Amino acid sequence: MINRNTSAVLVLLVILFANYQVQCTRKFWRGKQFSTDSPSRHWSFQGLSDNVQTLWFDQILDHNDPTNPATWKQRYYVNDRFFNSSSGNGPVFLMIGGEGEATARWMNEGAWIHYAEQYGALCFQLEHRFYGKSQPTKNLATENLLYLTSEQALADLAYFIEAINNKYKLTEQNFWIAFGGSYPGSLAAWLREKYPHLIHGAISSSGPLLAKIDFKEYFQVVVDSLGQYSEQCVTDIHSAMSQIETLLKHMIGQRSLTEKFKLCDPVEKSISNPLDIASLFEAVASNFAGVVQYNKDNSPHAKITIDQVCEIMTNQSIGVPVNRLAEVNKLVMIQDGEKCLDYVYNKTIKQMQNTSWDAEVASGARQWTYQTCNEFGFYQTSDESDSVFGNRFPVDFFIQQCLDIYGEKFNSETLKRAVYRTNTNYGALNPPTTNVLYVHGSIDPWHRLGLIYSNDLKRPTIFINGTAHCANMYEPKDDDFPQLKAARAEINDFIGNILKSDSN
Repeated sequence: MINRNTSAVLVLLVILFANYQVQCTRKFWRGKQFSTDSPSRHWSFQGLSDNVQTLWFDQILDHNDPTNPATWKQRYYVNDRFFNSSSGNGPVFLMIGGEGEATARWMNEGAWIHYAEQYGALCFQLEHRFYGKSQPTKNLATENLLYLTSEQALADLAYFIEAINNKYKLTEQNFWIAFGGSYPGSLAAWLREKYPHLIHGAISSSGPLLAKIDFKEYFQVVVDSLGQYSEQCVTDIHSAMSQIETLLKHMIGQRSLTEKFKLCDPVEKSISNPLDIASLFEAVASNFAGVVQYNKDNSPHAKITIDQVCEIMTNQSIGVPVNRLAEVNKLVMIQDGEKCLDYVYNKTIKQMQNTSWDAEVASGARQWTYQTCNEFGFYQTSDESDSVFGNRFPVDFFIQQCLDIYGEKFNSETLKRAVYRTNTNYGALNPPTTNVLYVHGSIDPWHRLGLIYSNDLKRPTIFINGTAHCANMYEPKDDDFPQLKAARAEINDFIGNILKSDSN
């Protein structure tokens, strides 16, 4: 028998499947959500207030070369609704843009706006170079991506702060507080670390501080989070992945997979290319990762919960585990507006090689993948035969993408040097920061690369049980988890305390 909750999920799936937007490329890529209206396309938004302005800043192209005079236009937003310039000492809040287009909705909504109202802050959001409309170069050719680094982005922020201080005649009494989530959460902490004379404090939400090539812990957290709902759910996912392996062994099985998982390219030849098989397994596994990372219960990114996917995976009336896995895959594709599941490796590489600003991958996928190949790694792998998601996408699979997309110099040795450099530069999980609050959620896989415990009062941490990626940053709701409400109150107290402090 199908229980009432499962029936509701399946009815929702059928209704949505009849109406979803037709797209072909994956929106959840390398642990990040990319689309033309990312990051929060399901977040209610009523438009900009009269106090929000969209402006442009003349930014330096290369902060490392003073002989290069080239500049470009960097987009930023301003909300002065709560700021009383006559008081002379109001704080300045800076929301840091990251690996996607900056969204004006952040200037009216989100927990930071409530903090700004309480403390009378002047609010800015600066879009990250090479994302959104902040386009320093004529295209995204690999030689132009040389200017896309976290260090250049931090210098952008520093030069922006100096310019705003001059424009608004701000003084040392107008303390700047940086906010950021995910990669911008890392930038918020690093901005305070590198420019303490400009930034008085920072709230770093879900920020990975440790650069790591083989990020196998990512899927370990995904499995643990699914297992908290149902161990049977995890067992059935493992069985389903094993059944995919069996179906791949013969042509009839491969055709069955094409139908079940709505593969973008009909199977005419045998699926035998190891890179195609790796892509298929990684894409299916990423569907579960996206549900866990952006769990609907505390994130506007998603319409699906962990409970929903596990109800499907454990519902034997749907059929064998691989059939249930296909239903989960369908549900996620509907949410992401995808027509079919892309798995052909060379097709993906060709898309990622498109250097035009008009390309779909220019919404962030090409740029962020470059940053992982050149600075961070962060490759979410599964390489053990007894792992829930199998052993088909080891770290070499991701390094091969670096080589194929950006060129032969982006090899494993280059990546090792890059990751070593990043961790040496910023301090990894032992950052020399003060006045930085590090916030993470227990079901967010990225917390495994973040600072979740500290006995240093100058760099406190908050670890929120049961919450997903950047949950503390979103607009507060009455039905938020009690522990999430408590975390926001603690963040508010932290801001109040550092604004009272003259210590750097």
